Amino acid sequence: MEDVEIIRLYWARDESAIPAAAEKYGNYCASIAQNLLGNREDAEECVNDTWLRAWNAIPPQQPGILSAFLGTITRNLALDLFQRRTAQKRGGGTATVLEELEGLVSGTDDVEREIDRRELLQTIDEFLAGVSADKRRIFVCRYWYFDPVTEIAARFGMTENNVSVTLNRMRRKLRSYLTERGFAL
Repeated sequence: MEDVEIIRLYWARDESAIPAAAEKYGNYCASIAQNLLGNREDAEECVNDTWLRAWNAIPPQQPGILSAFLGTITRNLALDLFQRRTAQKRGGGTATVLEELEGLVSGTDDVEREIDRRELLQTIDEFLAGVSADKRRIFVCRYWYFDPVTEIAARFGMTENNVSVTLNRMRRKLRSYLTERGFAL
């Protein structure tokens, strides 16, 4: 089923929208949650919660790209669950990925910081638009989808060390780019 049709079902409050979305994007959302959480049961919980959040959000929202809309919901749910589960303990792959970006971006979403957050996101988008397509994909795989370095290396035909070096250089360039544009790090 096409995305436009699925969105129409949501807008019509037709419950068949949920299984249609799950059939088309269930594996995609599960992959996002699994990469973040490293636990199949927790990932399934996030994916199931994704369908409820989508049901409650459409309408009034009209997603332009349904996969990105559902992926964002899943990612945010998984991050919330990860933070709750690791509030008293540290470690694991996701913590490592978040620590790699620590000092570059804030993990808080306070209301009074929303404008700054949007400006920061726009500046990061501008930075990524200025790098090669492969580097941009590597960056997104690591910091959006939380893919392990080993998977990124295999996907791009690189060594793990090469991926790590590329990410390290991109973080340094991003830090410099953000500093030049007035973001205090």
